[in-house]
Amino acid sequence: QVQLIESGGGLVQAGVSLRLSCTASGRSFSTYAMGWFRQAPGKEREFVAAASWTGTNTYYADSVKGRFTINRDNAKNTVYLQMDRLKPEDTAVYYCAASVSVLFVTRGRVDYWGQGTQVTVSS
Repeated sequence: QVQLIESGGGLVQAGVSLRLSCTASGRSFSTYAMGWFRQAPGKEREFVAAASWTGTNTYYADSVKGRFTINRDNAKNTVYLQMDRLKPEDTAVYYCAASVSVLFVTRGRVDYWGQGTQVTVSS
């Protein structure tokens, strides 16, 4: 079992930056690919970003490419999502996710989910 706890969400104005953190406990964090998803009100949960277990390979949704960066610190069992130049359309609950494969993450095939953290971007 892997437990994922997100933090760092909040209410911010458009154009600023925010960093989300997800700390894992349980089975070996470094053996899992990690990712972030988000779900806006009335919409389905969507893929945002993923990182391989070493962090070498990363993938992003087109909507966040160039603005968001995923990275991980395996020594701290933590994955981060750096969000720059935030837009109102980035408003959503953001979920951390773990899977055995980074490609699985990009396809939504997730083994473990966090509880989510709210990000609200005002215009």
